[in-house]
Amino acid sequence: MGLLLLVDLDGVVYRGSDPVPGVAPLLAARAAAGDDVVYVTNNSMHYRAEYVTRLTAMGAPITPDTVVSSARATALHITRHEPGIRRVLVLGAGGLERELRDVGLDVVTAGHAATRMHQEGIEGMAAAGSPDAVVTGLDPNLTYLRLAAAADCVRAGARFIATNRDPVYPTERGLRPGAGSMAAAVEAASGVTPLSIGKPSPHLLELAAEAVGRDPRDAVMIGDGLETDLAAARALGARCILMLTGVTTRAQVEALPKDLAPTAIAANSAELEAALAALDASA
Repeated sequence: MGLLLLVDLDGVVYRGSDPVPGVAPLLAARAAAGDDVVYVTNNSMHYRAEYVTRLTAMGAPITPDTVVSSARATALHITRHEPGIRRVLVLGAGGLERELRDVGLDVVTAGHAATRMHQEGIEGMAAAGSPDAVVTGLDPNLTYLRLAAAADCVRAGARFIATNRDPVYPTERGLRPGAGSMAAAVEAASGVTPLSIGKPSPHLLELAAEAVGRDPRDAVMIGDGLETDLAAARALGARCILMLTGVTTRAQVEALPKDLAPTAIAANSAELEAALAALDASA
């Protein structure tokens, strides 16, 4: 059996709109040789079909089942581990709504609830139709009443689940508030701390391994973030190859205590190939 590679996207396979040279062909070769390649990202905004189109164009091996965003992982977590949840209020983008609907959940948007609150003068739980859970992601159209609807539902007893707690995310125009900022606002307004699915929590990696029927402890996390990818792998007890193609410098990695260091460091696709070959040899 080949390796289980859990691969971060932004900063590893691509940077913004540009592919990281050599990574997609290397992953295609590894998949052809028998490795399981599953992509894991904290981004909660996009539906997985969008990733399939983008990565296929880059030559990376991918199917709809082998990309597990924090949105997809949240949907899988609810169906597999919280069967009592049927109706969900979503404070997030369209991709998150679609992932939750795909697994059969009854989804009401925070935008719909906010409109009812404004027009009918009712509180959020009633406006949302008494949801069993509130799921937060990154909502680029956040308003005061959308936030109020989510907080009302959590205070009334709805399960509070965050796709991830990333406070910011990078754009071409600099840092913008991330999904974690939305979760933090609901947490502050409700007094309830959410279950977080995305990295550095191990849940995202566990669900990604489940997607291909593998044991998550056998995984090799390939990522570029010390506080997300490396931390999630460590929480899982999995190996990690830390790429220097994204947000982390070599000096930052080398400054880590020995017991917190990644399994290997790779500055480019050639070094990643060598690190994977070394893991093959040690298997």
